[in-house]
This record gives sequence, structure tokens and C-alpha cells, in this order.
Amino acid sequence: MTEEKAPQSSGKFKGTILEAAFVDPAYNWPPKEGEGVNAVEMSASTLLLAKAEDGDAKDLEYPSAPKIRRQKMLVTETETYTVARCGIFKCCKSEEQVVNTHTKNVPIDPEEKARLKSEYLAKRAAVRNKRKEKREDQEKYARVPDGVLIYRLDTASRTISLISAPNSNTDLRELMTDIVVTDAVPSKSTSRRGIMLTDESGQKFELIACEQRSATSWMEALNMMLGKGRGGMKFGRFFGGLSSKEQNAMEEQYLNLTAYSNNLIRTGAIPSHQDKKKTTGGIYYCISKKHEEGEEMDEETLESIAKRRAVIKDSWDFYRMICSLLRDRRKYDESFRRMQMDPVYPYLNSMTGLNDPGDDANTSEEVTQKDLPQYKNMSRSAVCKDLIGKAEKALPSLVEICKALAGSLGMEEVGVGPVKEVSSAIRKAEKKYEGDVLKIKDYCRALLVVKDFPTLLALLELARDSFGPLIRRVKLSTLKSDHAALAGGYRDCKINLELKDHICEIQIHVWPLWVVCGVDGFRHYRHCLEYSTDSFKDPYDALANLDRKTLAELIVMAEEAVAGVALPRFDK
Repeated sequence: MTEEKAPQSSGKFKGTILEAAFVDPAYNWPPKEGEGVNAVEMSASTLLLAKAEDGDAKDLEYPSAPKIRRQKMLVTETETYTVARCGIFKCCKSEEQVVNTHTKNVPIDPEEKARLKSEYLAKRAAVRNKRKEKREDQEKYARVPDGVLIYRLDTASRTISLISAPNSNTDLRELMTDIVVTDAVPSKSTSRRGIMLTDESGQKFELIACEQRSATSWMEALNMMLGKGRGGMKFGRFFGGLSSKEQNAMEEQYLNLTAYSNNLIRTGAIPSHQDKKKTTGGIYYCISKKHEEGEEMDEETLESIAKRRAVIKDSWDFYRMICSLLRDRRKYDESFRRMQMDPVYPYLNSMTGLNDPGDDANTSEEVTQKDLPQYKNMSRSAVCKDLIGKAEKALPSLVEICKALAGSLGMEEVGVGPVKEVSSAIRKAEKKYEGDVLKIKDYCRALLVVKDFPTLLALLELARDSFGPLIRRVKLSTLKSDHAALAGGYRDCKINLELKDHICEIQIHVWPLWVVCGVDGFRHYRHCLEYSTDSFKDPYDALANLDRKTLAELIVMAEEAVAGVALPRFDK
């Protein structure tokens, strides 16, 4: 799983507010037909909680109209006077200066006036929008269907509050209204949608979400909330050793991807959910990212989220494949364990194969294709082409033998594989036989599926009596209790025949093992071998070295994957 730089946090993220529908314990859920059909649409939205110290009341007041104070300029003027003395002769003259000071109005700047007006109108519009949001918030859950309670989680204050009215049958004595959360864990409810909460007094409350994604999103938000400020001691997988700023950035990135994923689900952009019926649980929330005033998510951030999501989607698909490989390995192991209870199994377990390299009691040389003299001067590709030509000539004979065996034992599952191609042969030789293409024995191949171990023993005896001189190898080792299975728990029996100077292969599968993967059994074996899935038992071990952010993003993909699945059905 590759690492790609995620969108940077704005640094102003303070917490999260989530609102979702939960089950009223006094009612059944899912509701009976006709109950709760007009379910209200809940929201789980990221909110930048930069609250004013004096609360929200001041934010709902319209601003006063701006008053432009006229500026005055101080003007100083100096006047000079000539004063004459000496009576009528006026011979003595002198000049005297008088300073006059006064103010003068400065004309109003048109640009400044326009700026103040624009700011005033913007503030009025912001207040008007806040009043509208508050009014809608008050009316939003005025009419909620019976059996549904709407709760709000505020991770900034660590509180959970009831924001819808109780139902007619609600037990008010047991109703949780407002608590400060000190601990949260998944409850033991078989619905897989339960959350067990603990308040400051130690009292416990259980909430059952109406929809699986609600429970998952709330649980992750609670994990992040309770992990903050504790050094990640309780929830180290999220916040161990992270600073407060890093914690906030991680939570914001998680909610960014959650919002992006949920919008894709709601708009039908995910093919697996396009035809899903819209139910109360299916519209359980609408995620919308909210920003501080004047702040918007730019195109570059959205593109970065989309790219990051594509990387995580590939990682999620790979992890799901690993989980399916481990699941099928357990199925193979359990099927083989039950098959060993067959009364004839001890006899099969005591048999020794013919030229079986996996059998400890067998010291014969490995069976290979004939090394003809002309092969010494030929390339590997040319040798493969020659062997493929021989395989095509031997294929009709192999088909006839398989038909005869199937007809005698009443087998219905018979298959003849295509002749192996040059590129496939060379790849197999390099991986398994150190490049020696003569050791490949399945250029020409077929498969048979037997019902059980007694049928397998009958097939082996029939093959020995019918065309024993043509048999070059019988491989039984993987079906023995003291031998390990192939990668991924894969087990089968192989018979190699020499037909027209070419070694062919018949793969024999026992039905209880065959039904695990069917014709994809060999693909399962190949993938388990390639990814070394036998090196660990628990799929969670595959996530051991991932960073916290990638784990959180994979959780988002998990929510998306189960969005259209009715999980309670698995309990039946």
C-alpha cells in the first residue's frame, strides 16, 4: 500500500458534530411495515467549532449600520501686517505676523465608503444565514417517526445530547438525554450497531444505531475524541504520541474522506449501491463539510482527496482479497478435518504414491518430459513449442481416458483444460523448476471431481487395472494427515500418464474440497503462494505496520463497502 500526501489541514479544525438516528428501546427495529416510512434525513457533518466566548446569541444579532465619521484637517494661515509709528510722519514702520488656525472638512473617499458598505451587507447576510440555520435546526427533527431518537455528538465538548422529542411509548426514566462521555466501546448487541457509553458518574448507556454506517462513524469519532489529550494511551492506534495539532489534522482528514465517500454513495456513484432500495437507514445522514466564514475547499484539495481515495480504494480491494484467501484456507482446513472421519481414510492415509516427491517413503526420481537430443541446440521457447505440439497430439487420448473413468464411476464433474501456452510454461518453470521446462507435467491436463474418498480409491484401482503401464506418477501426499497442504490449504491427487511420448496430468479433486473454490481453486493456491498468506492466521496481522492515517482511511472504505448490506441478515 503506497503512501500519498493527504490534503493539509487548515489548522482551524476544533472538533466534529455528528447527528444520527438511534433505536428507541421501547420500539422494534427495523420497524414493521408502515412504521417509520417517512424517516427524517439525519446529518453527520464536520463543524469547525470556533465558538464565541459569549455564546451564539451575539452571532444572531444584526450589525449596526456603519457610520462614516467625517475627517477634519487642521489648516494654519499666517497674515502679515505693516505698522507705522511717529504720528503723522509714519517714518517708523514694522511688520507683525498673525497666525490663524482653523479646521476644514475632508471629502469622503468613495472607495472607503464602498468597502464599509460591502462589509456591512456581508455581515447582515451571514447573520441572516445563521438565523435560517438555527430556525431549520429547531424544525429539523420536529416530526420524527415513532421508534427513532436523534442524538447529537459534539467531540469538542465530549457530549451526546438528545435533539428530538421522545416518542409516545418512550420510557422517560431510562431515556438518555445529555451526558459527558468518558468511555465508549462497541456493545454486545447482535445487531452490530450498538455503542456502550459511560458518563462522568460511571453510569452506562447503550445506543443502537438505525444503520450500520452510523454506528461505525460514531465509534470512530468517539475513539478519536477520547484519544485526544491522553497521549493515545487508550486509543494508541489513533493518537499515540501525536500533538494536539496533529490530532486535529488527522480527525479532519478522516471526516474529509468520510464526507467524500458518503456523497458518492448517496449520489449512486458506486455501482454496487445504485440499485439499493432507499430506506430509513439508507438515508441516515448527509455529510457536508463546513468551514469558517470566508473559507472554502479549493479545487486542488478536492483533487487531492479524490487521488488519495483512489489509492486507498486499491489498498482496500487488496486487503479484501487477503481476507477472502484466509477465509477459504479455513474452509479447506475444516473440510479436510471432517473428511478424515471417513472410515476408509486410514487406508488411504497408509498408501504410498508412485514417484511422489512429497512421500517420505518414496525415493524414485522425479518424472519429467523426455529430454530429446535436438533440445540441446534449441532455446527454451522452442523447446516449449515442441512440447506443446506433442501435448496437442496427446490431448484426444487423455479426453477418452477421462470419459471412460467418469462413465464407470458416474462422475459428473469432468474438465479438460487448454494446452499450456509458451509464456505460462516459462513462468512456471522459472518459479518452480529453476527454469527447466522439461519438468512441467501439465502441458496437457484434465480434471475429475470424485464424490468422496471411497470413490477416489475406486478411481485409483480402476486406473491401475485399465492403463497401469501408462501411469508414471500418482501423487497422494497432500491428502495425508501427516503432510502439510499446499499454500492456502489446497489439496488434490494427481495422476501423470505418458500418452504418445508426452507426460499428461489428471487432477483429481474430492467434492468437499472442490466446493470451497470450484474451478478457482488453483488461482486461490497461486495467490496464497504469491502473497505468503500462510505466514499469518489473522487478517488483522496484514495491517500491523500501517500508519494511523491509512488505517482511518481504510475504515472509511469499510463503511462504504457495508453501506448496502443488511447486516442483521447474517445473524439468521
